[in-house]
Amino acid sequence: MNHAIELRDLKKSFRMRKGSAPSFLGAVRSLVSPETTTVCAVDGISFSIAEGERVAFIGPNGAGKSTTLKILSGILHPDAGDVRVLGLAPANDRTKLAYRIGTVFGQKSQLWQELPASDTFRLLARIYDLPEARFRSRLAALVEVFELAPFLAQPVRKLSLGQRMRCELACSLLHAPQLLFLDEPTIGLDVTAKARVRELTREQSERDGTTVLLTSHDTGDTEHVCERVIVINHGKLLFDQSLASLRAKFITHKRVTLVSDVSSLGLILPGVRVIAREPYRTKLEVDIRVTPIAKVVESALALANLQDLTIEDPPLEAIVQAIYAGASLCPDPIPEREAS
Repeated sequence: MNHAIELRDLKKSFRMRKGSAPSFLGAVRSLVSPETTTVCAVDGISFSIAEGERVAFIGPNGAGKSTTLKILSGILHPDAGDVRVLGLAPANDRTKLAYRIGTVFGQKSQLWQELPASDTFRLLARIYDLPEARFRSRLAALVEVFELAPFLAQPVRKLSLGQRMRCELACSLLHAPQLLFLDEPTIGLDVTAKARVRELTREQSERDGTTVLLTSHDTGDTEHVCERVIVINHGKLLFDQSLASLRAKFITHKRVTLVSDVSSLGLILPGVRVIAREPYRTKLEVDIRVTPIAKVVESALALANLQDLTIEDPPLEAIVQAIYAGASLCPDPIPEREAS
């Protein structure tokens, strides 16, 4: 298996100045002989990402995500460990790597606000040394897929946020990168625009085999774009597994709604509690570690005929919060997947 990204025991620390004492003498002392402290941003993480994978890289603020991404893109040098991105050492081969990666930052635009997006596309074609024929072919394909034609000639400042983000994605894909870094790509978008950006990202990855590494606080991005989740906190790896495995590992309760032909369903089972009751409708919370869902359904059918049955998982956001909470109770990393 070819890997787009490989990290081995990556470490990065920063020296930061301590706050000065709340006095004139303390302020002078901090200027003449400042006290510093070392902050560990990334603490020995290891993982690999195969070509064509779509991976969510998530964690709370200060977890080390941004530092890791800056190392992967060659902006920062690691203190220790081995880093390979598309076979290159990012810090040493930053120029070569730039031709093979694309980036989308939800809070930082690469579009010229006073110019139409078409002008930015042409400028980027020059930056990436795209031959004219290839540029025209690639742009035509992106304009069609991202539905940019109606506003391609309008100044960027007149576009809606959703239209601008579609242009941002097209900009990043213009040179057909092998690896795409997405940092909060849907921030500020409405529900419809978010859905469209997620759909386009996934489709382009599947069509071109582009590897995607996504960071986002919106768990909807993770659910709709990615197949795998890497969770870090305090610079340590907490979880690295498929999205399905993440759900399976942390889901201990499910919600079951039963619609029956009797007005009240008196279901009594260990690990099962009623959280809402209406005529002919009962909503349960089931601890699946105690009683499996099949047993709940079997017991309900013994009491009445079921007209409808709904089984719901908790939202991914709640699962991720559970991971963070577990991390605060257990500071040691919990790697779930061997880096290979």
